[in-house]
Amino acid sequence: MKKFLTILALFLASLINAQTIENVDAATFKKLIEDKKNVLIDLRTNEELNKKGFIKGAKQIDYFGKNAEAEIKKLDKKKTYLIYCAGGGRSGECADLMKANGFKHVVNLEKGFDDWKKKGFEIELKK
Repeated sequence: MKKFLTILALFLASLINAQTIENVDAATFKKLIEDKKNVLIDLRTNEELNKKGFIKGAKQIDYFGKNAEAEIKKLDKKKTYLIYCAGGGRSGECADLMKANGFKHVVNLEKGFDDWKKKGFEIELKK
């Protein structure tokens, strides 16, 4: 019985510390943005943001920038992050990096900003 309780306790502890990465479509991502507790991060370059716009409320971390990994590692690992790039490649890679660094919950816009825009969801342009 004692062994069973020990195994159960370890299992429950692993659930509490579980890390999840979700890949979601644009409509689901939009709903998650409405929850103001989530942190929205745009992983594209300045050039991409200037040319194509961005999702309102997004904080930019240029994933190709030299300090990107350091900036990501400084984020609060307990929060939920909604991340996106142009097509889903960079954000998928970033989600893996975040998981490896102990982030608890990361949501990736599976087909990226281009799909978001194609679906007609609201964007903002840099001023």
